[in-house]
Amino acid sequence: MTRLRIISKIVASSNEWGVAREFGCFVASPVRSPTLRRNWSFGQVLLTWPQHRFMTTSKRVQDRSKDKRVHDLEIAIEKHKVVSKVLVLMEMLKKEPEMIIPVRSLDRCRNQINLPRPHSIVDFIRKSPKLFELCKDRNGLLWCGMTKEAEDLLEEEEKFIREHSGKAAEYVTRMLMMSVDKRLPLDKIAHFRREFGLPADFRSKWVHEYPQHFKVVKSPDEVDYLELIEWNPAWAITELEKAVLGVSESASHAPGLLSLSFPLKFPATYKKVYRYGGKIEHFQKRSYLSPYADARGLQPGSKEFDKRAIAVMHELLSFTMEKRLVTDHLTHFRREFVMPQKLMRLFLKHLGIFYVSERGKRFSVFLTGAYEGAELIQKCPLVIWKEKVLSLIGYRGKKKRIETFTDLSDVEDNEFLGGISEDGGTPMQLDQIEAISELEDVAVGDGSFMDIHEIDNEYKPHDSL
Repeated sequence: MTRLRIISKIVASSNEWGVAREFGCFVASPVRSPTLRRNWSFGQVLLTWPQHRFMTTSKRVQDRSKDKRVHDLEIAIEKHKVVSKVLVLMEMLKKEPEMIIPVRSLDRCRNQINLPRPHSIVDFIRKSPKLFELCKDRNGLLWCGMTKEAEDLLEEEEKFIREHSGKAAEYVTRMLMMSVDKRLPLDKIAHFRREFGLPADFRSKWVHEYPQHFKVVKSPDEVDYLELIEWNPAWAITELEKAVLGVSESASHAPGLLSLSFPLKFPATYKKVYRYGGKIEHFQKRSYLSPYADARGLQPGSKEFDKRAIAVMHELLSFTMEKRLVTDHLTHFRREFVMPQKLMRLFLKHLGIFYVSERGKRFSVFLTGAYEGAELIQKCPLVIWKEKVLSLIGYRGKKKRIETFTDLSDVEDNEFLGGISEDGGTPMQLDQIEAISELEDVAVGDGSFMDIHEIDNEYKPHDSL
C-alpha cells in the first residue's frame, strides 16, 4: 500500500467510507472506461491523496505565446538593465568621500550592481571609459573613480531632480490620496524612488520639505509611514481624464464613477484581437470607480473591483518617468490600494493596456500606450538625461594602461589608505551600508550584461519573440 494510491474494494458499510474521508482521500466512483477496466476489475474504487492545484500554463508569463511579445519593449527593458548597473556604480562612487573606491570593495557589492560571477568587475568598468577610470595607488591597490564627464552628469541630474521635486511631491501626495487609509509605509514608497524622480535623501530630508502635503508618522510597531495632511480635490483627477477629456485641475472635483476607455495598443503579430473584439468593447464601455474614490465597498473578484484595480495601476504607471514599474513593487500595495491578490493575471489578461516583460529576475510592466516602438512618446528631462548616460556606455576601444597615481592628498594617505581591510577594501560605515541598500531595487534584471550595440542585434524584427 503506497501513500499516494490505494486500491480498495467497495464496501457496504458507510463507516469505512467515513474513514476514507477522514484520511483526506478522494473517493472516485467506479469508472466504466474501457481503458480503466483492463486495469481494474469492476467493483473497485480509487482512493487518491489530495493533489496541489497549479496555475494553468496559459497564465504564466514564461509560457505566453510568442505572438504576444513586443520586441520593441524588450529592447527598452534590455537598455534599462544596462544603464541601471552603471547608475548604481555612479551613485556608490558619489557617496564616497573622494568619489573613488577600491575595486576589491566593489567585488563585495556585486548584488547591488547586479553583476554576478563570472563577470569581471574590471571588465565591466572598462566598458565605459567615458564614465569611469581605473588607477593604482603606490601600494598597487586598484581604485575606481569617475571621469570629469561623469561628475558633470551627476551635477546635471541633481539639477533636474530639484526642478522635478514639486511634481514628484504631487505624485506622492496623489498616491496617498488613492490609498485606503491615506497613508503608506515609507519603505514601500522608497521602491519607487528612481521611477518617480525622487532624490537620494528621500527618507531623511525630502519627505520633510512638503509639510503642507504629508508628514512622517510612526506606527505602534515602530514602522515609518507617510501620511496625507489634507485632501486636494484638484489632484483627484486621473491622468486618463486629463488626456481624454482635457480636464484641468478643479477645486470642486469629486471622484466617482468613470466611463473612459483605456488606450489600447496590441502587438502587430497578435491576431486574436479580432476574436475578442466584442469582449474588449464590452469591457471598455463598463463604468468603474475612480482610483481616488473610496473602494472599500467593492466586492473582491467582481468585474467592477477588477476594472477599478486596472485604473489604479494605470494611474501609478502614469506617474512614473518611463511608464514602467517592477511588478513586485506594485504587489506590495495590494492592501493599501484595494487591489486583487493575483495582479499578474490582470496584466496578462489586458494585454492591450499593459505589457509584461519577463526578462531578468523581476518582471516589469509597461503602459503600452505611452510607447511608440521602443521609445517613450513623452520624455521628461530626467529620461533624456538617462539616455545621455546610456549613450556613453559600451564603448569598445583600445584598452588603456592603468596608471599609477601618487598625488594623493594627506587625507587619502593617512585615513583612506590606512583604513584598508585585510582583503584590500575599505570598511564601510553604517550610513554607507544603508545608502547602498537603497540601490538594490535600481538594478532590476538578470545577471547578464549586454553592450548597447549587442541589444539591437539580439532583437531583430525577423526574430520570433
